[in-house]
This record gives sequence, C-alpha cells and structure tokens, in this order.
Amino acid sequence: MKNLFGEEVEEKKILRDKYIEPPFSVLETRSTRWQVRKNDWKVLGIKSEVGREEGMTMGHNGQDEVSKKLNFTSIFDPVLTEVMYKWFCPDDGTILDPFAGGSVRGVVANYLGYKYTGIELRQEQVDSNREQGLEILESYNQPTWICGDSDEELDKLERQYFDFIFSCPPYVDLEVYSKLPEDLSNMNYDDFLVKYRSIIRKSVGLLKTGGIAVFVVGEVRDKNGYYYGFVTDTIKAFVESGAKLYNEAILLNSLASAGMRAEGNMKSRKLVKVHQNVLIFKKI
Repeated sequence: MKNLFGEEVEEKKILRDKYIEPPFSVLETRSTRWQVRKNDWKVLGIKSEVGREEGMTMGHNGQDEVSKKLNFTSIFDPVLTEVMYKWFCPDDGTILDPFAGGSVRGVVANYLGYKYTGIELRQEQVDSNREQGLEILESYNQPTWICGDSDEELDKLERQYFDFIFSCPPYVDLEVYSKLPEDLSNMNYDDFLVKYRSIIRKSVGLLKTGGIAVFVVGEVRDKNGYYYGFVTDTIKAFVESGAKLYNEAILLNSLASAGMRAEGNMKSRKLVKVHQNVLIFKKI
C-alpha cells in the first residue's frame, strides 16, 4: 500500500499479520479477506447449522417472508470467533460459553489451543457438536459441551475459574430453538431478563479478576415493532455482576437479503438491520 507520496506503507499489513484483523471498533465481515478466511474454517468441516434446522421456528418478531423463502438460519461466524480469542484470551486459556448453540465456538477454540466449556440446553445440538468435534479435532483435544440449563449448570462449575467468556445469547424470541420451558427463546421478555441476568451473574462469577467477557448481541423488536433495549439490558446485567463495559464494536454483516427486504421494511419506517453489537467487558 502506498501513501500520497508514493511510499510503501506497511502499518496495515503489520496489524493484520499480528491481529488477524485490525483492532478497530468496526469489524467488516463483507471483505474478501474475511470471507476467504471464513471459507477456510468451513473447509475443516464446521457445520454449525446441524442440530438446529429441525423444529426451529420464528418468534412474532422473527424473519420476514423474504428471509423465510431464502431458508435463512443464523450461523455463528468462525472468523469473529478466532479474532475474539486471539485478541482477548491468553494463550492456552480457558473459555466459558453459557449459550453454546452450534459447534463453531468450541471447535475453533480447541483447534487454536484453547480449552472450551460450553453449555447448551438441547441434547440434539450437543450430540451434533460432539460429533463434529470428533470429526475435526484429535480425540484427546475435544471441547467440553455440557447439556443442561446454564442457570443450573453454572452452579456446578463453582470451583472452576475461566480466562475468558465468549457467547452469543438468544436474541430474545427472534429464533425459537425449542419448546423446553427453560429455553429463554420462548419466554416473554420480563421472564427472559430474570433468567438472562442470573446466567450472566453466575458466568461473571466464574471469570478471573481482570478477565474479559464478550457477548455478541443485537436489538430485537417487540410485537408492536419497538426495540426491547436488549443491548442496554445486557450492559446493565454485566455491570450489576461486576464487569464494566471496556470496549464495543460493530459487526457488519453480509447484506444477503437486505436489499430485498428494504422496501417492505420502509412501509413501516423500519431500517433493515445489517449489524450486530460486540460488547466487551472487563471484570473488576
């Protein structure tokens, strides 16, 4: 890369080589570099959507008709996972994920030399994750996936302390993962918050002092089209648990069907959402 005087400038190259992506507050998933790296992870055999398709439905504020026709299912980004681990988790560190979901965060963690513990409510998802772990990783280097309610399972980990927390909770009822009564995604928002705050509090309690916790979240609309304030409530829950907001970043997502949805959304003056919030907390 050359500057205005035609001289070679290496700073950006150095940043990317050292940090995978420049440590800026905007993460651009649509770049060619990001997409190539994402494909490299997929080539390993990661299939985060497996274990999720059957029985998953949409809440009242879920996908529009365009997204449904495109058979959209959210899959966690392995490049974001790699970047967060490299930026905020010490080498060989231990990672806690109270909302494990698919296999991505666990497989990427152990592949890179970290030790991952994830809690997932649905047995079929845990079985799928373990199967993928055995297909991709050595048998002696497997993530730990615990099947159960995080609000209960975290109590059983009370003597363990983790270097890093990384998770992506249910976006309220944007996607309903199961009919299980303890599943946050099928609760009303008030009940959701009670359980959500409890899980965050217990998770932060298992984080080492000075450790970092990262939650990837996004705003969600209620049945009347107004935002719940989910991002704000997440920040409050962490602060109340003893972890202060230390950094924040915007994750720019692929536009995908955004252009097709824009006209329909604007009939009710709603912008098409093409980003997520990456909230980064430090335990005090």
